[in-house]
Amino acid sequence: MELGTYTTALGDRTLAEACAFLAERGVTRVELACGGYPGRAHCDPEQLLDNAPAQRALLDLIHGHGMEISALSCHGNAVHPDPAEARRFDRDFTRAILLARQLGVEVVNSFSGCPGGAPGDRTPNWTVCYWPEDFSRTLRYQWEDVLIPYWKEKAAFARDQGRKIALEMHPGFCVYNTSTLLRLREAAGPEIGANFDPSHLIWQGMDPCVSIRALGRAGAIFHVHAKDTRIDPENCARNGVLDGTHYSRELERPWNFRTVGYGHGEEYWRAILLELRRSGYDGAVSIEHEDPLMSRREGLEKAIACLLPLILRDAPGN
Repeated sequence: MELGTYTTALGDRTLAEACAFLAERGVTRVELACGGYPGRAHCDPEQLLDNAPAQRALLDLIHGHGMEISALSCHGNAVHPDPAEARRFDRDFTRAILLARQLGVEVVNSFSGCPGGAPGDRTPNWTVCYWPEDFSRTLRYQWEDVLIPYWKEKAAFARDQGRKIALEMHPGFCVYNTSTLLRLREAAGPEIGANFDPSHLIWQGMDPCVSIRALGRAGAIFHVHAKDTRIDPENCARNGVLDGTHYSRELERPWNFRTVGYGHGEEYWRAILLELRRSGYDGAVSIEHEDPLMSRREGLEKAIACLLPLILRDAPGN
């Protein structure tokens, strides 16, 4: 395995400055955003697609710091019920796959997205309850009429380009847990897998190691994020994990994203890394910083310091 970082946390710096900061601290992989919600501060397909000199300059910069690209990321909602929004996200994602091929990057990360609840809707409708029957009809429409057809097409496109699509299991989108990821993979093709981010599983009450084992059996883990979550026992006991209190109201929320090591300790992360190795995953573990209690610099430094000694770099023994 190699320790990586999702460079959006350093989006206020140039890529050269971000790579220097990370390389000095022992990071050897970078994950670059190239559209969708995270933007394209460090990797803009408008400038890079079909531009061999610009691509060479990007790769030379990264390689010059002793690093490689673990994945391109284009998190969006390409099945958005607003046609203009869907086209925008789909365009970004398509270009991310094309750029990944030209840069020699195997994996493109994204979200599954979430359609509306019925034809003609203009906003996404995240439905996780089968009753009343309205919800059952919504789920059938979303999966059978929108989600599966779209991702079948995109999986075929990725296959033609020799790339893999890693979807982050994220509440608010149709793929949010182990079974929904495996369902879409089975329906759309083996080019669909997981960008495994424990933080979103923790706050749903899932055990990341159990999920890793199930996804690993299917060969469905393509990339990994390292981000932690801390459950607030009192707030969770009062309102449950589905409570929608805004992120800005930190003290009232049932859960909050935390820097690695500040939601769970080293033993927890050791278990995750060991389970990843048992599953056959040996790629990048990419730190994503979204802890509102720490600056970008401090959050990354502390996450790196926690994970770097835990990363299993050598091949397993006999």
